[in-house]
Amino acid sequence: MPQKIIIDTDPGVDDSIAISVALRSPELEVVGLTSVFGNATNEITAQNALRLVELEGHGNIPVARGCDVPLVVELESIASEVHGNDGLGNTHLPAPKGKPINKSAAEFIIDTVRANPGEVMLVPIGPLTNIAVALKTDPQIVPMIKKIVLMGGAVSIHGNISPVAEANIYHDPHAADIVMQAGCPVVMVGLDVTQQVIMTPQFFEEVFKVKNPATNLIKRILPVYQAYHDRFHKMGGSIHTHDPSAIAYVINPALFETRSVPVFVETIGRCKGQTVADEHRQWESRKDIEVCQGVNSAGVLALIKERLTR
Repeated sequence: MPQKIIIDTDPGVDDSIAISVALRSPELEVVGLTSVFGNATNEITAQNALRLVELEGHGNIPVARGCDVPLVVELESIASEVHGNDGLGNTHLPAPKGKPINKSAAEFIIDTVRANPGEVMLVPIGPLTNIAVALKTDPQIVPMIKKIVLMGGAVSIHGNISPVAEANIYHDPHAADIVMQAGCPVVMVGLDVTQQVIMTPQFFEEVFKVKNPATNLIKRILPVYQAYHDRFHKMGGSIHTHDPSAIAYVINPALFETRSVPVFVETIGRCKGQTVADEHRQWESRKDIEVCQGVNSAGVLALIKERLTR
């Protein structure tokens, strides 16, 4: 049976690649998308989520609009310089045909988990606000969640939005800390591994030889994202593989090496959004999560390429 997942997302160029990979993977049943602020405003990301499910005939998959702002901190900015003003590389695509369902993201997550106890993985690839609201609204769903596989954080390396913080965690550190201590199984697919998986211009050249709606869309939206990576990381047209790596983990966790450790999130000050692994259990008791520390980069890239071009 395919693994049921809810993708909590802020599309987003790399979100779009991740969602296309998920929808093209027979191992997965995407039972819904929930939108959140981050790479663009939530008004825009909800529309982009609808566009993505409609792209290749999955318009029956519900999209639930989530939170517009973080739980506590101010929303400082959105990532228009990374993903474009529209989240999709300034392509300004036609409006989607569908609309978000008449439930909030948190309500949809709670109802879906309760209807399928022990079967649903939550895969947040944006700020963790919607997940935290669901957990705080109905704590009884915690043992019903099969696993949370999140893209976010950095334990052993520098951050990408600050010297110490990864962007998804930084945008709502209080929500992230709620998730880290939730008590259900959590896997953190952070910069420690996603920056090891590099999509090169040669990789995309091979992918774009196969012309389908997914590859055609990625080709259109990619240049803004490539330009940011070149400007900030001097990558010459290559990009880090952030959100698609989380989907790759869900499909084939054997591609990753993890270690079990409690993780705390700094919520204030200059180190806001830093994910701290308490290696020696020196702070208060908190359940371990699985932190990805190693990755078979070639294997992840091969998986992504195979799904996009099948």
